[in-house]
Amino acid sequence: MRSFLLWLGGLLLCSPLLQAQSSPNSPDCRSAIPVCADTTYFTFNDGSGDVDDFDPDVIRQSGCLEKGSIASANIEHNTSWFVFRAGTGGTIGFDIQALPGATGTITAEWDFALYGPDVDCADISSGVAQPIRCNYEVNNTAFTGVGVNPANGQNGEPPLTGSQNTYDEWIDVQPGELYYLLINNYNTNFDGDPEPFSLTFTGNSVNQNQQTALDCTLRDEFLGLDISACETDPPIQLSALNSPAGPDIASVVWTVDYEDDGVIDATLPGSGTFGEELVVSSPDSGRYFVEITPNVGPVIRDDILIIFYGVPQLDPINGITILDDLSDSNTVEFTVVGNGDYEYAINGGEFQDDPVFRDVPPGINTVVINDKNGCGTTEPIPFLVVGYPKFFTPNGDGLHETWHILGIETLTDPVVSIFDRYGKLLKQIDETSLGWDGNFNGRPMPSSDYWFRLEYSRDLQGVLVANLVRAHFTLKR
Repeated sequence: MRSFLLWLGGLLLCSPLLQAQSSPNSPDCRSAIPVCADTTYFTFNDGSGDVDDFDPDVIRQSGCLEKGSIASANIEHNTSWFVFRAGTGGTIGFDIQALPGATGTITAEWDFALYGPDVDCADISSGVAQPIRCNYEVNNTAFTGVGVNPANGQNGEPPLTGSQNTYDEWIDVQPGELYYLLINNYNTNFDGDPEPFSLTFTGNSVNQNQQTALDCTLRDEFLGLDISACETDPPIQLSALNSPAGPDIASVVWTVDYEDDGVIDATLPGSGTFGEELVVSSPDSGRYFVEITPNVGPVIRDDILIIFYGVPQLDPINGITILDDLSDSNTVEFTVVGNGDYEYAINGGEFQDDPVFRDVPPGINTVVINDKNGCGTTEPIPFLVVGYPKFFTPNGDGLHETWHILGIETLTDPVVSIFDRYGKLLKQIDETSLGWDGNFNGRPMPSSDYWFRLEYSRDLQGVLVANLVRAHFTLKR
């Protein structure tokens, strides 16, 4: 690493590019490095990171980036992730330049995919968000990117696989829009060896003002944007080396507020020589703070909120609630353990954000719960709606001949009492009965509305609680 930095220093002395900044690599989308247009970034990639940004068994292609036909190929091998936020409106581009490695020759073949505006890493890794610019062509110069190739003046064109143009057309941005940039070295996709490159932003916004074209305050969030992770994900590594101080660190103090309520709960040790790195593992959700004292200059601070989500689980006590038991609407509400962002589907239907479903049919149903952060989907969970037919027709045609409570056998000590509109008791049935056939003392009752009362017990945390439900149904002849 030292020899690379010495070589890099020599390059910077003669470089006509913008003020240079050496930057660590971030191979994971969720820890993408915030960048700005007022500097050129010299960095390298050296692996696939800790998290599957693209599951090779699921995401075989994202834009023009492909998994390939080789079983061990993966879109995210030897990659770097950056994030930037537009500060002004206009056109933005960038140049990715391959630099000679330790051998003095260029061996990298750079490709890229740009996502945005305003997408998150979960949507990128699930394939929901697709790149707005993507280039997978063989580089005939040392450059690829968006805008104009500085090596040969070739203008960017709309992304088209097989076009042999290594530059895509400019992007039009609006202030505040957030973009993620994946830079991929497919040429050495499997060896994991670090390869250097530079990243320079271009475009009319940059030409007008390098300080405002991209929102440079984003770079102050050097720990990265807030992270939503899964409990099964690998640990998250936070680095103080991305701060404006770089490696010029005298001391680092890490603290955490687990509840994110404004109260610091603990001071944490760093994992590096100067405490420059901190590893955060599941399930330690919280807001993490870093205070960096450089050898020269003022103290630098940043914080990041990390939340770990688990596979959805129904609350064992309140997991399924039938609102207004046995009402005409048969409304069902699901309660999930955890603080994830969930969506729900019953009986193979479409997912919805609302955990409340109306007009659920009586009997056995199923619900599937999906965590929208990508942390898992349940298998279909059966649940029973103890319901009743809203009408029955005891006319001898073999259809709807009797009336009964559906699912009554699942209740504890159930008793159903049926009354006419005047309150006269006509019939009592329980879980062993065949139901009411519409007769009283052997005589058919007329078409009308009839009322019933269901009394039963429910086991709540080991305590039997008596329940009483009143409703009505219709007899039709």
